[in-house]
This record gives sequence, structure tokens and C-alpha cells, in this order.
Amino acid sequence: MRDGGEPGPHRAPAWLHGGHAQTIWPAFLARPRVRWRRESVAAPDGDEWEFDWLDAPAAPGAPIVVLFHGLEGSSDSHYARSLMAEVAGRRWRGVVPHFRGCGGKPNRLPRAYHSGDHEEVGAMLAAVRERAGPGAPLHVVGVSLGGSALLNWLGRAGAGAGSIVARAAAVSAPLDLMAAGRSIDRGSNRLYAWHFLRTLAPKARAIASRFPGRLDASRLSRLTTMWAFDDAVTAPLHGFGGTDDYWTRASSKPWLARIGVPTLVLNARNDPFIPAASLARATEVSPQVELEQPEHGGHAGFATGPFPGRLDWLPRRLLVWFDN
Repeated sequence: MRDGGEPGPHRAPAWLHGGHAQTIWPAFLARPRVRWRRESVAAPDGDEWEFDWLDAPAAPGAPIVVLFHGLEGSSDSHYARSLMAEVAGRRWRGVVPHFRGCGGKPNRLPRAYHSGDHEEVGAMLAAVRERAGPGAPLHVVGVSLGGSALLNWLGRAGAGAGSIVARAAAVSAPLDLMAAGRSIDRGSNRLYAWHFLRTLAPKARAIASRFPGRLDASRLSRLTTMWAFDDAVTAPLHGFGGTDDYWTRASSKPWLARIGVPTLVLNARNDPFIPAASLARATEVSPQVELEQPEHGGHAGFATGPFPGRLDWLPRRLLVWFDN
């Protein structure tokens, strides 16, 4: 720890130095118990979001921490529960807005969510801001896909984002979707693609069944890569001209230079499917962006300590950032 209780650079124990170990192992660690209060929130297009609010005592006017989860994540993801347990310990407030289809209910409309979903992020944050009460600071973090979508919104909003959020952070965000997308479909990384497709493909088939003509149903039984899924599902549902168009237009890296609120961009250099060469350099970001690129941490892992490991480094790092 640094002076003042600030977590120092992430240092993984030797037994967790591999990027795959740091990515997979945290999912098996004991997760803190967190109580949630579910709120169904009307979306501007007539659909509905599911917000899980931290159900714990909070100080009057306490800050609110908003977490945008990663691909097929939820309020039950290890990083969500670890962060919100730390938030509760500070008597702050917290909320996890679920992207469409991730809150346990089917969508009313033929859409899902994606890495460039900046309008969705902006609308969700506006809904949280409306519920926050006057004067309460609102801090926001996005993990993986959620981080990419958040950075897309921050870059487009520029200094105007400051009317909604005080500080932001993106963890393990794939800044260059072309590089990350190609990486996840190669070699041992295909394990992750298979894991995601186990839930993504059935959701896509349900959309095709409920909304005939929106998707080519004949392609949905042959989805074995993320490139194929994005080409058959993500792109046609959200107005992209195919995977390459989606991965190009939804990448957040070009927007980092326009961010106008203090934003931490945290990426481990051993992330198994975000190549270190694709990470941002200081010359590519605005003065409001702080880049942190530890050697270890995997993808949204950042476990520390002796076996079996702990998940407290990341939430502490984020809350120190939000405290500044």
C-alpha cells in the first residue's frame, strides 16, 4: 500500500503470473455477499432495463458508484460483487445497470448490447443521475465491454460528461476491437469465445424466433467464433455493416483524446485477449486520462496474495481513484 492507503502497482503472486490464470482463477474465488434491490427502469425506446441497487446503509448524500458489466456479465460477476462490497464498507451507494438481455428478462425490442453502445450508457447514466439526488457525486466504472462502451460515451460527451459524472474508470477495456476480436478467436483464447457463445447464441436464437426477419436464423446454428457472432448478430441488430465495420466504428481508442473528465484506463499487459501492442499510449489520450498498465492482472482479474488469492486490489484501486 502507498501512503494514505492507496494500492500500489498490481503485483500478482508467482503462481498467478500467467494471463490466463489471472483471468480464469478469480471466477472460482469466494465472492463477497452483497444484497441487491432490483428496479425495473423504463428505457427511452420503450424497452426496460434492470438496475440492481446496493441494498446497504449509506451516509446522507453519499457518492454513487455505477458499474457497467462486461460481456454476459451481471451484478453477480466477481468484479461486481467485490467492488460493491467495498462500496458498502464505505457507506457509499452503488448500482449495476444490466445491459439488455443480461438482467434475467428478454428484451421487448430486437436489440442486444455491444462495445460501442454509447447511447445506452448515456441514457442509463441519466437515469441514475435522476435518482441520485442533488449534489451526490456519481462515479462510473466499466469492465471489459462495459469499459469500451463507457469510453465511447465519455469521448463523445467530452467536458459535458462532467454534468453527470465526477470521475470514471475503464478496466480491461478492449480499446482496439479489431486487435482484441482477432485475438479471442485464436489458439487457447478460443476457450473464452466458446464460454461467451454458450449464452450469446441461445439469446440470438430467441431474438430470431420472436422477431422474424431481423436475423438470418440459418447462420445461428453455426456460430463458433466471436467474429461469426458479431457478423450474424451484433452487426445487423445495431446498424453495422458486418463485423469489420462494427469492430472499427465501435472501438473506443479514437475517443480517448476527447475525454473531458478524470478517467482511469486500467489494462494489464498480460491480458490474454487484449494484445499489449494495442493499448493506448500517453500521446493518444487527453490530459484527463490516466493510463495504468501493470504487467500482471489478466482480463478483469487482478488477484493478489497467497493461494487461493484475493480480489480486493481492484476495488480498492478504483475507490482510491474516485476519492481523488
